[in-house]
Amino acid sequence: MIKKTDRKTERERRHLRVRKRVSGTQERPRLCVYRSNTNIYVQLIDDVAQKTIAAASTLDKEVKTKHANKEAAKEVGALIAKRAKSKKIENVVFDRGGYIYHGVVKELAEAAREGGLKF
Repeated sequence: MIKKTDRKTERERRHLRVRKRVSGTQERPRLCVYRSNTNIYVQLIDDVAQKTIAAASTLDKEVKTKHANKEAAKEVGALIAKRAKSKKIENVVFDRGGYIYHGVVKELAEAAREGGLKF
């Protein structure tokens, strides 16, 4: 009998596989993406000190689009780049969170690059 795979657990397994190799520091934090059906969340994380340096999501007041679509991803990417610049952070390590680098995740990454982040 063929069992149906659970998409959430498969994504978590991919994320753990990536997290074995990707780690953020104070100088180069990890840009972590989480995407739900309704919202997009992104954080800059220092894994050494176990602290979140900056965060942005579609729930922020600065973001006008309140859905998990490409336009909202562009706004959130630009917002996290602006917040990183205010904390004097330019270089980051991109952690796509086990998601495919396509669609919303790709738009967020490109907007963050346009905002001045290097990864």
